[in-house]
Amino acid sequence: MAEVTISRIAELLGDEAEYLLEHKCTTIPKEMLHLPGPDFVDRVWKDSDRNPRVLRAMQELFNTGRLAGTGYLSILPVDQGIEHSAGASFAPNPIYFDPENIVKLAIEGGCNAVATTFGVLGAVARKYAHKIPFILKLNHNELLSYPNQYDQVLFARVKDAWNMGCVGVGATVYWGSPESRRQLQEISEAFSYAHELGMVTILWCYLRNSAFKVNGVNHETAADLTGQANHLGVTIEADIIKQKLPTHNGGYKALNTGSSSYGKLDERIYTELSTDHPIDLTRYQVANCYMGRCGLINSGGAAKGKDDLREAVRTAVINKRAGGMGLISGRKAFQRPMKEGVELLHAIQDVYLNPEVTIA
Repeated sequence: MAEVTISRIAELLGDEAEYLLEHKCTTIPKEMLHLPGPDFVDRVWKDSDRNPRVLRAMQELFNTGRLAGTGYLSILPVDQGIEHSAGASFAPNPIYFDPENIVKLAIEGGCNAVATTFGVLGAVARKYAHKIPFILKLNHNELLSYPNQYDQVLFARVKDAWNMGCVGVGATVYWGSPESRRQLQEISEAFSYAHELGMVTILWCYLRNSAFKVNGVNHETAADLTGQANHLGVTIEADIIKQKLPTHNGGYKALNTGSSSYGKLDERIYTELSTDHPIDLTRYQVANCYMGRCGLINSGGAAKGKDDLREAVRTAVINKRAGGMGLISGRKAFQRPMKEGVELLHAIQDVYLNPEVTIA
């Protein structure tokens, strides 16, 4: 039974409750989607080129934690010690300088898996690899180079993940950045090898380019651009796509102003395939993940304080109702006392456990 009732979810959503919980999607109908469910591996993946070991690893993910048997995923990602610096990330709760507490939070929080760095997993692999699925994040940005640069480089090897018993690997491509084509080649090769060894692949499909900020609007979270990033990610055989929740639409249009020419667009992206409703914008992201064949998990975003629980539940409601596969939430959980972090993770999971939160 879900601990967070539909009335509690509505209470947390406040003025947006009816807007989000009662919305009917009239763009891409839910009947066209491959929706999460207990039989997802058998129904969606059994006819693919993924070998039996990959299918087994997928099923292990789906069979772990509080969401076991639902087809939904709740993953704890902690790579911020590199991506945002350890001091800035762990100052709110210094216990997470110790890698074991990261894994403990994932277990206590009822997560399907923990996704983190080579060093973190390597420090505790023998104690925990058989207790919760491990996902090794292969590449990272680092903020110690001066001046700061923004590039994802490999910190670990696929074989390292296999040796420590990981069920999957994760990686980031900064689509739109000058380095994206090199990252694309590196990660495509890494994902191919991971599949050969029987591991699931998860791609952080983030957009990164200062030119995407036009007239004060950051189009790195536009639905049309993030949707295309998702489509590139599934093209290199990412099994699961991690993406930021879309905030608006029209990235292609904004970048095709004046004498500039960028990408390709069709007006029906904006008039028929999506609206300005956050569930419809997210459904467009799902559609670009081969209509949900590759699961879309949205990120939980940065910890901001008292509204974190509401924001986490809101993101979960949007993702689920759009046809997504779950949430991957880190800072909102670990930048607070462990008990509160566990409660936040449980609240996210309860959205997916609640049958009254339906597909729009």
